Amino acid sequence: MEEKANFLESISYPLLFLTIIWGVKIAEILSGLNLGFLGILPRHLAGLPGIIFAPLVHGNVYHLFSNTGPVLILGTTIFYFYRVVAFRVLIYSWIITGIFVWLAGREAYHIGASGLIYSLASFLFFSGFIRKSIQLVAISFIVLFLYGGMIWGILPLREGISWETHLMGALSGIALAFIYRSHGPQRKKYSWEHEDEESRGEVV
Repeated sequence: MEEKANFLESISYPLLFLTIIWGVKIAEILSGLNLGFLGILPRHLAGLPGIIFAPLVHGNVYHLFSNTGPVLILGTTIFYFYRVVAFRVLIYSWIITGIFVWLAGREAYHIGASGLIYSLASFLFFSGFIRKSIQLVAISFIVLFLYGGMIWGILPLREGISWETHLMGALSGIALAFIYRSHGPQRKKYSWEHEDEESRGEVV
């Protein structure tokens, strides 16, 4: 029963975020507005608000659809397995990725939640290996299996795709995996390891 409650709580956060970004797109379509100006415009003061608003805006419905599944899966995973640091990782992924794109991106409007997605995927992948937990490493391999193809997204291979946002998101995720390596779930220590630590502590 507790596991079910934890899962429902974990999935509620990405669902809330998806409700917001779909609401933004529907409002944009109904009003006939183009909210692309709310994206990040690198090295322009007018582009600074995009650090906050860019993940909420998508170029078209296909763009939004392509981000919906990863947001739901990766968001639920991080809130379920990394509950203690999930909100911090989410917020810092959002802000740090946006700042990096503003500093280093091409002079064009960068929009969409893909930077956040890359950061969460990167965090989940590297965090499992850093913590050396069998369960978390298994999650790392699942993320690799599901989203390993995302690696091509950090290269400037397709015109009209903000590879800078993908790259900066991935780098943010790696950094956060190291920063929060001692917070949240840790590898289970076995009795023989505790005994070994105690014996080393007795050496003068």
